Amino acid sequence: MKLRIKGNSIRLRLTKSEVHQFSETGVFEEKTSFGNTALVYRLQSAEGPDKLSASFENNVVTVFMDKQLASAWFASEDIGYKHIFKTSDDNEIFLLVEKDFVCLDETFEDQSDNYANPNASC
Repeated sequence: MKLRIKGNSIRLRLTKSEVHQFSETGVFEEKTSFGNTALVYRLQSAEGPDKLSASFENNVVTVFMDKQLASAWFASEDIGYKHIFKTSDDNEIFLLVEKDFVCLDETFEDQSDNYANPNASC
């Protein structure tokens, strides 16, 4: 899973196997270690009125996805979901969770588990 944070926006990109695991278990997370501490980023299914919401507690960024969307996402044609989440202090965070496509340009990372890019052919 890839995490991209810019200003008040958070984007998560998941490969096929990650989306499958998330759809089956309701949670998928990664960790970046900084020696004595780590940043954990997690996608978790939850009951709730919004498609997506988020929290940041104890060095863990959690993006919550509606439970029904989460369980159906792997088998669906939906690329992803976006939502503007209002925080408790009335700020807004743009959230985007999407399937990770194969890059059309050269990259050093293994993309064998990524989704086929729909823009790869005319």
